Amino acid sequence: MIRSLVILGILLSACFAGRCQSLLNDVKELSSDKYQGRKTATEGNRMAAEYIVKRFKAIGLKSYNSSFKHSFSFRNQEKTIKGTNLIGYIQGKKKDVIVISAHYDHLGVINGKIYNGADDDASGIGGLLAIAEHFSRNKPEHTLVFAAFDAEEMGLQGAKAFVARPPVALSLVKLNINLDMISHNDKGELYVAGTYHYPELKGYLFVTKANIKLLTGHDNPQQTSADDWTNQGDHGAFHAKKIPFLYFGVEDHKDYHQPSDDFENINKEFYKNAVSSILEVVKNYDQGKTIQKVFRNKKIMR
Repeated sequence: MIRSLVILGILLSACFAGRCQSLLNDVKELSSDKYQGRKTATEGNRMAAEYIVKRFKAIGLKSYNSSFKHSFSFRNQEKTIKGTNLIGYIQGKKKDVIVISAHYDHLGVINGKIYNGADDDASGIGGLLAIAEHFSRNKPEHTLVFAAFDAEEMGLQGAKAFVARPPVALSLVKLNINLDMISHNDKGELYVAGTYHYPELKGYLFVTKANIKLLTGHDNPQQTSADDWTNQGDHGAFHAKKIPFLYFGVEDHKDYHQPSDDFENINKEFYKNAVSSILEVVKNYDQGKTIQKVFRNKKIMR
């Protein structure tokens, strides 16, 4: 694994120019008991979808076919289950697309205990919304599609439905950036998987926040299946279509898939720094800014 290169320069403004509270509020809301763990095809899941759609509208995202909701169905344990993906976009200066994704479903209620999924993956949805807010005020080069996927916990069903019936031609999708479990780490370590398969993406992985250790790895097929995350998140559906991906996440922790994955147990400072760093990587790719170009320009300026 390779530690991120840290570039000296002006740091990102503190947590999206003071929008930290909005970021934390989204996670706190979606991981509250009222949503009953957001399991696909439950009332709590539908309530979570309504909350996210409301946030999409407030941010100013556009919808495809006059609706942010994209329904799909799949078979699970001999039953047909209906899910709903939530898709919005910001038109860029060109048609090429970056899909920024996170899943909003979780495990629901098991044996009377609510599995709220604050880290998994309310944190990813919070990060997705924060990134959308930034680009709603700063027009991107690429068209940015923001996908809140359903039924990830049931086999990446929402992401599979997206690539099977995409709202834009898959040939236009140049990159998937997937956020799943980005708020719970005590060592300041955020992993980004994908560069083993797509080494051309390594040049974009530099950040100015020295308090985040951006580590590559967990994407080598020679590792054990538990250590190779290539197909363990929604990015796997994009990879199956040969679309490059960068997956941001933390390693498993004591609250993973436990009723204790609550808002109170996420690492809030780490989370804010992680989302700021992910935003910076998105901006690097969107603007075609690689570490090689930065160093070259510095030499020219001297």
